[in-house]
Amino acid sequence: MAGHSQFKNIMYRKGAQDAKKAKVFAKLARDITLAAKSGMPDPDKNPRLRLAIAAARAESMPKDNIERAIAKASQAAGGDDYVATRYEGFGPGKVAVIVECLTDNKNRTAGNVRTIFGKRGGAMGETGSVAFNFERIGFIQYPLAAADADTMFESALEAGANDVATDDEHHDIETLPDDLNNVTEALEAKYGTPSASRLDWKPMVKTDIVDVETAQKFLDFVDALEDDDDVQKVYHNAEITEDILEKLV
Repeated sequence: MAGHSQFKNIMYRKGAQDAKKAKVFAKLARDITLAAKSGMPDPDKNPRLRLAIAAARAESMPKDNIERAIAKASQAAGGDDYVATRYEGFGPGKVAVIVECLTDNKNRTAGNVRTIFGKRGGAMGETGSVAFNFERIGFIQYPLAAADADTMFESALEAGANDVATDDEHHDIETLPDDLNNVTEALEAKYGTPSASRLDWKPMVKTDIVDVETAQKFLDFVDALEDDDDVQKVYHNAEITEDILEKLV
């Protein structure tokens, strides 16, 4: 599973993420509201809500924001009906890209995403045009402090996981999509609520970006997508060497 996390090799460049905290919190709040609407507003009785709250806490989202997002689910005017949409295409450097969104206006979102692809050197394709480059997996993450690497590895495999990768910050656990809930529940009983539990897209083939100019254009392209309010996650198969990353602005 090494290399699964699509931004593992460019995270350090994201030091300016604090400037985007408001947008991050807004997207997390949307997840919490939808989770609360889908079941009980009590996280102890709603696993999806519990995980959404855990993800928000992992980003240091204030408690008041979390409580407001839960309350919004029960408000008469608080329930904009969001639907999940997916867009695919190629970014600069012919990198395969999958964009997952939650939107209350599919026309607006499609137009915004198409504009970003067009203006940022990409090409938007039809659904399925790049998904074959990726594998659908279940992804669970725990902080390093949850357990040592060997213990987490053994616990995850015993619970039904396919693989575990541990770095200096996290345990990243991969499952089959249909096994995600069962493995999450088994690990939660031992280690508490994970910091992430979701379906992900794992690239099966990487596309190398071999020059600084293309790398800069591609990262700016991803930043523009992530900056859109309706975009929840961006997946890609880019591989950028540290040598090139060190030369970026």
